[in-house]
Amino acid sequence: MSLLGRAAVAMWWSIKSERRAEFGDWHSHEHFPERLSIPGFLRGSRWTSTLEADDFFVLYELDAYETLTSTGYLDRLNAPTPWSTTMMPHHLGMVRSQCRVEASFGGGVATSLATVRLSPGREDRSALRDRIVGTLAELAAEPGLTGAHLLVTDTPRTSAPTREQEIRGSDGTADWVVILSGYDPEIVQARVRQHLSADALPGLHEDGAIVIGHHRLSFCMTPADLGKP
Repeated sequence: MSLLGRAAVAMWWSIKSERRAEFGDWHSHEHFPERLSIPGFLRGSRWTSTLEADDFFVLYELDAYETLTSTGYLDRLNAPTPWSTTMMPHHLGMVRSQCRVEASFGGGVATSLATVRLSPGREDRSALRDRIVGTLAELAAEPGLTGAHLLVTDTPRTSAPTREQEIRGSDGTADWVVILSGYDPEIVQARVRQHLSADALPGLHEDGAIVIGHHRLSFCMTPADLGKP
């Protein structure tokens, strides 16, 4: 899939099985419509992990980085609905990254998606970026794949804990996020192993931390869907 806009919010968390049905109802019928009604929000997608049943990935695509500090967005974050207030404490292990879109290749929305969270070493950021971007440009056009993207976290300097964050507790962040999407999950997994694993990416932070997730599409919405029966 081709990312819309020049910024994104990427999030990972877990929902226990006993809350999963209500979570899907709330997230699809209240929370997504609320977020996609905010000016600057272009698309939202929710993905279910194929590795861990409790794990989810959500991506909001934004028109510009400034949307992250817009009044429309901050007002929503600081005034959650009663249902949101009930659901937020059940978002376990939240990792939330406010990102700039560094590179984006491909088009459409696919059903399979991999996320790769990594931290580059201080001295190798430029070389690693160029290597990843070059790899992604080639991967996006391969059979079985549809999109390849690099997000770089840039938390707004004025960012303070919002009411939603206070309810669910402290959030983690990812440094760089690589996203690879496609219509063939086996090819997505294989290309991640070959090109985006710790062994394939020299120049990572000294601890070599890298977190790979594989997901299937659960729900997708754009502002054009709002108000439809």
